[in-house]
Amino acid sequence: MKRDDGFIAYLHELLDPLGTISTRRMFGGHGIYCDGVFFAIVIDERIYLKVDEESRGRFHDAGCAPFVYESRGEPIAMSYWSVPDEAMDSAEQMQPWAKLAIAAALRKPEKKKRSRSKSATR
Repeated sequence: MKRDDGFIAYLHELLDPLGTISTRRMFGGHGIYCDGVFFAIVIDERIYLKVDEESRGRFHDAGCAPFVYESRGEPIAMSYWSVPDEAMDSAEQMQPWAKLAIAAALRKPEKKKRSRSKSATR
């Protein structure tokens, strides 16, 4: 069993009441999906939930912080924030935060598919 498999299993316990939870390894951690909606990341055995302008204040007011990584010597804050400590205690306490994240993920506009330029197809 890998180091983070136990943590991922525990996250399933916390999140399973919300719907079909699946995980995928990505960017040195895991992505978490609920019914196919990407709403959270796990890095170094910590979960970070998707936020947007509508939900960011709730996370900030609860003392949460964004996931920050360094790129070319500069800190980059992502739109994924930590959860309050008590949210990790039970599914009931995690659900309101996860629901905010799922709603933020659903509000995110889909990326437009790049079309091939006519010169590239000739």
